[in-house]
Amino acid sequence: MSYAKVLAIGLLGLQGHIVEVEADLASGLPGLSLVGLPDTALNEARDRVRAALVNSGETWPNRRITVNLLPASLPKFGSSFDLAVAVTVLAGAGVLPLAPLGGVALIGELGLDGSVRAVRGVLPCILAAARAGVRRAVVPLANAHEAGLVPGVNVRATDTLRRLIDFVRGAGPLLDPPDATESPAGEAAPDLADVIGQELGRRAIEVAAAGGHHMFLIGPPGAGKTMLAQRMPSILPPLDDDAALEVTAVHSIAGTLPPGAPMIRRPPFQAPHHTATPTSLVGGGPGLARPGAISLAHRGVLFLDEAPEYSSAALEALRQPLEEGHVTIHRSRGYATYPARIQLVLAANPCPCAKPAGDLSCECSALTRRRYLARLSGPLLDRVDLRVGLDPVTSAQLVRDDHAAETSTTVLRRVVAARATAAARWARFGCRTNADVSGVQLRDREFRLPVTTTRRLTDHIDRGLLSARGFDRVVRIAWTVSDLDGRERPDKDDIDEALFLRGGTR
Repeated sequence: MSYAKVLAIGLLGLQGHIVEVEADLASGLPGLSLVGLPDTALNEARDRVRAALVNSGETWPNRRITVNLLPASLPKFGSSFDLAVAVTVLAGAGVLPLAPLGGVALIGELGLDGSVRAVRGVLPCILAAARAGVRRAVVPLANAHEAGLVPGVNVRATDTLRRLIDFVRGAGPLLDPPDATESPAGEAAPDLADVIGQELGRRAIEVAAAGGHHMFLIGPPGAGKTMLAQRMPSILPPLDDDAALEVTAVHSIAGTLPPGAPMIRRPPFQAPHHTATPTSLVGGGPGLARPGAISLAHRGVLFLDEAPEYSSAALEALRQPLEEGHVTIHRSRGYATYPARIQLVLAANPCPCAKPAGDLSCECSALTRRRYLARLSGPLLDRVDLRVGLDPVTSAQLVRDDHAAETSTTVLRRVVAARATAAARWARFGCRTNADVSGVQLRDREFRLPVTTTRRLTDHIDRGLLSARGFDRVVRIAWTVSDLDGRERPDKDDIDEALFLRGGTR
């Protein structure tokens, strides 16, 4: 037999595609040619596969070998096709039967010694296989735990090419993946009880967590902005099954899954340095675009400390993903789409010198302060619901013997209850949090607030202090405040608090 075909899986972003790897062995000058839009890493497979076969005790066929990757119009990236290429070459040479691998997807990179090494993106590959009706897969042993998270696919693992060859010939078994587990406890997450004072800041992040709102914290150094932001994931509900698979798949592609590749259940937290480039924030890179910080924070928190120090290009690149909940990165050979439904938390000092409050050595003028904060553009801040100014912690709060601050667990209970209320209310619109609700839905006959409740907001609009979009955002915050306090509908006090948290006055 001079022709053979097996299945593999290719990735474009999070989207997986079944790829048929076929080999034809013909007379002619010995060599291996790869066709079907392979990238550089895949083109180099000819050398890896040959060395791996020889070092696994097999004979390399001295014939003209053509390996085609179908569909040929789909770009192929990475080294995960090595295992499939090796098997098709042996089968095409007539030394390996393919019956045991019928309908089996093969994923793995080969070392020169014949070892099968881990690759990125195995979880989305297996998810794609399940959607395409492929029910069996062979993956590297190091990726077996990750692949086992997908129900409905019979996953087997191999640590060497030799083991796979022996299995196909009926001379030995493959390895079973370990049982799928949840994310290990690891280090204890920072607790909200660690924050001294800052009742306003604590209330703000609770409202932000309950409603899914973006937030901007401004205050002097030491006011607790970073502490509050770092503790926000501890009051966000654990990820459900669908969200956990999405988040774990993104981290699988990025190669950032923790050892053992468990399911990620905690909302992720990303805090890139202020020197981060637009590419590092939204994703990119040569070849297949990799997910950036905004996608790694999907279903969690993206924290930009010292926000005015980021480049304007990096900050403005966040505007579209914040609105759409995903980011699409176009390259000459295709494009990749990654999810990016995050809660953005910005933090900034009131002036560039960042002197403590009351420090007389601060010589920043009012114009300097305005220019510093103006680095955060109006269109970006317009997408941020909560804008909270924090005062410095007082000495009396620091030296108190009894710090009776609520723990994250206590606050989490209220957040979970508020989110459940909002999800039930907006279910017919397909929304899960108040921040997701559109202005049209807010003005639906069933949910429109009476004029007596929103009179202060209409006064702000008439005086030019609030835009129509700002009106809707204040109403969304008011619904969240109402949910947290257990009321069916917002009242005037909820509107007042929402307007204050939006950056206005009580």
